[in-house]
Amino acid sequence: RKNTKRVPSFRKLLRTSQLKLDNKLKNKQYKQQSTAKKYRKEQKKLRQAVRDAVCRKPFPLEEYKKKHVGEEEEEDDALPLDMMDEDDLKLMEDLAQKASFLTRDISSTEPVHIKKRKHESVIEKYEKMPRRMKTEPEKELIHLLPIKDKGGIIPQTMEKPDFSEEPLPVLTPEEMAAQRKRKLQERKMHIAALASAILSDPDNNIKKLKELRAMLMEQDPNVAVIVRKLVMVSLMEIFKDIVPSYRIRPLTEAEKATKVKKETQKLREFEEGLVSQYKFYLENLEQTIKDWKQRKLKKSNVISLKAYKGLAEIAVKCLCELLVALPHFNFHNNIIVLIVPLMNDASKTISELCCEAVQKLFKQDKLGCASLGVVKVISGLVKGRSYNVRPEVLKVFLHLRIKEVELKKDSEDIAPKKKFMTFKEKRKNLSRMQRKWKKAEEKLERELLEAEASESKEKKLKLHTETLNVVFLTYFRILKKAQKSPLLPAVLEGLAKFAHLINVEFFDDLLIVLHSLIASGDLSYRDSLHCVLSAFHILSGQGDVLNIDPMKFYTHLYKTLFSLHAGTTNDDIKIVLQCLDVMLAKRRKQVSQQRALAFLKRLSTLALHVLPNCSVGILATNRVLMQTFPKMDLLLDNESQGSGVYLPELDEPEHCNAQNTALWELHLLQRHYHPTVQKFAAHLAVGAPDEGSRALPLDLSRRPATELFEAYSIKGMNFNPPVPSVTPRRKVLSIHVLFF
Repeated sequence: RKNTKRVPSFRKLLRTSQLKLDNKLKNKQYKQQSTAKKYRKEQKKLRQAVRDAVCRKPFPLEEYKKKHVGEEEEEDDALPLDMMDEDDLKLMEDLAQKASFLTRDISSTEPVHIKKRKHESVIEKYEKMPRRMKTEPEKELIHLLPIKDKGGIIPQTMEKPDFSEEPLPVLTPEEMAAQRKRKLQERKMHIAALASAILSDPDNNIKKLKELRAMLMEQDPNVAVIVRKLVMVSLMEIFKDIVPSYRIRPLTEAEKATKVKKETQKLREFEEGLVSQYKFYLENLEQTIKDWKQRKLKKSNVISLKAYKGLAEIAVKCLCELLVALPHFNFHNNIIVLIVPLMNDASKTISELCCEAVQKLFKQDKLGCASLGVVKVISGLVKGRSYNVRPEVLKVFLHLRIKEVELKKDSEDIAPKKKFMTFKEKRKNLSRMQRKWKKAEEKLERELLEAEASESKEKKLKLHTETLNVVFLTYFRILKKAQKSPLLPAVLEGLAKFAHLINVEFFDDLLIVLHSLIASGDLSYRDSLHCVLSAFHILSGQGDVLNIDPMKFYTHLYKTLFSLHAGTTNDDIKIVLQCLDVMLAKRRKQVSQQRALAFLKRLSTLALHVLPNCSVGILATNRVLMQTFPKMDLLLDNESQGSGVYLPELDEPEHCNAQNTALWELHLLQRHYHPTVQKFAAHLAVGAPDEGSRALPLDLSRRPATELFEAYSIKGMNFNPPVPSVTPRRKVLSIHVLFF
C-alpha cells in the first residue's frame, strides 16, 4: 500500500510551535525508554528461567521415555537409537545429565517453577536451611544510622543494653508518706513557678502553658490525683487573668500573607498560642468528665475509678467558673453545650454546681447574648429527653434578666429612623458652605447616637425577645404534652413571672388551660396557687384591655385559703400574699365591695392559726385592703348592714354576706405573744390610720407583706425581735432563818 502521508513543508515546520515540537520529542523519548524497559524485563525473566532450569534436578531419558509411551503423536523425523553412532549416543546422554530444560514437557502450559515446588519435599527444604551452633543466646541489636564512605553505605548496629530491674527497697509507711509529701511539694513548686512566670509576662511565656498543661497527664500514682486537680485549677485561674476582653478570630489567608510590624506579629503569635492552649485545656476537661461518666479507665491505670469522681467534680467546677467569667471569649458555646446536660446529672453535687453557674450567668448577662445560647440548649435538652429532666433545670429560667421585650406595633407607631443625606443629594441641594456645615452636623449626630448607645439597646431588646420566645415555647410544649410531668410547677412559676410579657394573642387560650388544670384536681396546692398567680399576672399587664371575668380564680383562692399549712413548712403563704396583692390591691377597680369584705374576714380568721411571720404578712395585707377600699370599717362595727347572716362555710365570696359580721379576731390577736402581731392588730382595730398615736412605725408601714414575712421568719430559730434576757432574782436569807 502506498504511503499517502505527505512530508511537511518547511513553511509548515516554521508554523509549528516550539511547545508541540518539545512534546513530540518527549513522546519519542518516552517510547524509547518504555521499549528499553520492556526489553530489560524480558531479559531478566529469561535469565531467571535459565537459573531455575540449571538448579532443577534432571530426570533420566529412560524415565522420560516411559512417561510418554502412551502418547499417540510422535515426531516423524526422530532417529532410532540403532541408527546412531556410539559417540553421538554418549554425547546425548552427557548433555541430558547437564541440561535439565531438555527433559521439560514443552506442551505443558504451567510456569517454570511450578514443578520445582511440587517435587520439592519437606525434608529437602529442611536440609537446605543453614545451621547455626547454639552456643550463646542471640543478643538483640539496635539499628543505628548508617555511615557512608567511598566504598558505599556501612550499616551500624549496637547491642541493646540490658536493663535488669533491681528490686526496689521496701519502705515503711512513714517513709512512703514522707516520700509522697516530698514529691507533692516538688510538683507544687513547679506549678507555682510556671504559673507566676506566665502571669508576670504572658506574651513571652505563653509556651509555658503547654508545659503546665502537660502536667495534667501526671503518671506517678502516688501524687497523680492531687497534681491533676492543682493543675486544672491553676490553669483556670491563669486563663481568667490573661484572656483579653475581646473574642479572637482566626486570621484569613490574605492577612497571614501580609507583612506586619514586629509588635503586631508578636501579638498575633500570643493570641494564636492562647486560643490553641485554651482549646486543648477545655478538651482535657471534657475528656476527664467523659471518662468518669463512662466509668472508663485509662491503660496506665494510674488513677482509680473512685478517684475519677473527684477529678470530674474539679473539672466541672473549672468549666462553671469559665462559663461565668469568660462569656465573651472563644469556645463559650462549647462550654454551654458541656454544662447544660450536666444540670440534669444523677449526681446532686454536679447538678447543683451547673445550675448555680447558669443562674450567675443569667444574673450578670446584661446584653443577653450568652443567656440566649444557654436557653436554646436547655430547650433542646428538655425536648430531647422527652420532658424527663429535673425541675431545677427549668427553674433557672426564673433568674433571667428580662424586663421588656419588643412588642408588635402598627406601622404608624414606628418612628422613622434618622436618615443622613447622600453625597449626590448634598451636591444637588446645598451650597459648598452648607455642605461643610452639614457634614460637621452629621458627624456630631453620629457621635451622640453612639453615646446614647441606641444600637446597643435595640440589640438587647431583640435578644431578650428571642430568648423569651424560646422560654415560652418550652413552657407551652410542657403544658400541651406533659401536664402530669414534675416540670409543671416550674412551668407555672415561670409563667407567673413572665406572664406580663406574653403576647396578647395567647391570653385566651392560656387562661383556659390554666383553669382546666385547676379544675382537673391533679395539681398540688402550690401548683394551683401558681396557676392563679399566672392568670392574674396575665390580666394585670396587657390583659386589662380584654373583657375577661376571672371570678373562678377568686373563688378557687377563697376556697383554698384554709388549706395552708400552719407549721414550719409555710412557704406557700408567700405565693398567697403575692396573689392577694395582684388580685385585690392592683385590680381594685374591678373588685366589688362584697368580695373585698369576704377576703378581709377570711384572712383575719387565718391569721389566728399560722406562725407569727405568716400572721404579720396577712395583717399587712389586711391593712392594705382597709386603706384601699373605703368601706372596710363596716367590719369594725357590731351592727349588721343589710339582710342575711354571715356564712363562713360558703365558698363564694360574693354571696357569703361578709358585711354582717365583725373582725372579732383582732381582739384575740392583740393578746398574741409576738409583739409585732400585737402592734398590727391594735393598728387595724382602730381603722388603720396613717397618722396619730395608733399609726404604725415607718419600718413596718413602708414594707410590703412579702418582705415582712421573710423578715420575721423563724427558720433559723431566731426570734425577731430578740427576746430580752431575764436576770434571776437573788434570794435574801433572813437572819432568823440562818439562826435556825
